[in-house]
Amino acid sequence: YRLLLENAQQLVPVCGRGEPFLRRDGAASLGVLRGASLVVGLDGCIKAVGQADVIRNQFSEATFERIIDCSGKCVLPGLVDAHTHPVWAGDRVHEFAMKLAGASYMEIHQAGGGIHFTVEHTRKATEDELFSTFQHRLERMLRAGSTLVECKSGYGLNLETELKMLRVIEHAKKSMDIGISSTYCGAHAVPKGKTAIEATDDIINNHLPKLKELKLRGEIHVNNIDVFCEKGVFDLESTRRILQAGKDIGLQINFHGDELHPMKSAELGAELGARAISHLEEVSDEGIVAMARAKCAAVLLPTTAYMLRLKQPQARKMLEEGVIVALGSDFNPNAYCFSMPMVMHLACVNTKMSMNEALAAATINAAYALGKSDTHGSLEVGKQGDLLIINSSRWEHLIYQFGGHEALINYVIVKGKVVYQNERCETMSSY
Repeated sequence: YRLLLENAQQLVPVCGRGEPFLRRDGAASLGVLRGASLVVGLDGCIKAVGQADVIRNQFSEATFERIIDCSGKCVLPGLVDAHTHPVWAGDRVHEFAMKLAGASYMEIHQAGGGIHFTVEHTRKATEDELFSTFQHRLERMLRAGSTLVECKSGYGLNLETELKMLRVIEHAKKSMDIGISSTYCGAHAVPKGKTAIEATDDIINNHLPKLKELKLRGEIHVNNIDVFCEKGVFDLESTRRILQAGKDIGLQINFHGDELHPMKSAELGAELGARAISHLEEVSDEGIVAMARAKCAAVLLPTTAYMLRLKQPQARKMLEEGVIVALGSDFNPNAYCFSMPMVMHLACVNTKMSMNEALAAATINAAYALGKSDTHGSLEVGKQGDLLIINSSRWEHLIYQFGGHEALINYVIVKGKVVYQNERCETMSSY
């Protein structure tokens, strides 16, 4: 066997019966085990989870490549970040100052800043330059506990640069330990010099057929399609056309909706069979009900609402209506946050989620939003052995300590392999 984790003070499976997601009632109890052990096989999948003495007897004859004593520590599933924009060049630190002085997101966007600023720099950057910065960002995400991350294109807005970004993501998929779900987001903004209808036609007639061809050739495998459905960007009809065309070539629908204005994006997503919709700060009551019915996940991004001083998404109302609520960092030049523990903390404080709900949202439900909850998001036999060991006797410290993950996360493990070990934890007493 590859790995034995022995005698954890707390082990948090999140799910226990193969649930593909947890709604509010399911998240109320995450079935914390005490004095528990876990075994990962050579195939990288979990072979056993249970009481330490039972596992000790069951595997008394077995050999392990690595044994980690988890006494006084907690074991949790690897975190899943369901929404990021991590491939780009040219930071926007100067815009942060403008926002603090009162400029709105759309004012900056219309002045040639925002997405257009990043597009300009990303178009000029070489593939190697983009890969190098992307790799560093993914490593930082991994150290903050994310073992599966959704990564979008969308700072090209022309076919050549979008493909450059998707090749960079493909390269990372093959060369790095972290799990990646890739998203084509060519409809992130309307390119300069084009109308929304022209941009929509270009995506449907040129971009998507090319993606289909590259997939058939085995060069680029994209998982999801995304559109920024927003007033002054892509309207409901353009959004519908692009998402449907993406669905027709086998992509999961996972898009930006109802962020700055109520657009009926949630209703559209439910109708099209979307896997997930992100943002939803301005979602309608009807949209919430439609998403609950359609089992369409809501990916909430509390960092973005916080940094842009927007209205917070209505997490409580969504949970009460039975929506599958997930979380993402929305890491991008406009919301520079790598850390899902900080996202969970903001979700609890600003959107009034409980710690259990936030953990479910950052594990099983985020995995569901990416169509990966059969393999990721919980510590169950048969799932991929992606997990965290934290240097604390209670798992809630991961959320409670705002910005404290750097001294808390002791090990990050992907497929039963230690991909990050934090030496600082060895010298600090558990707390």
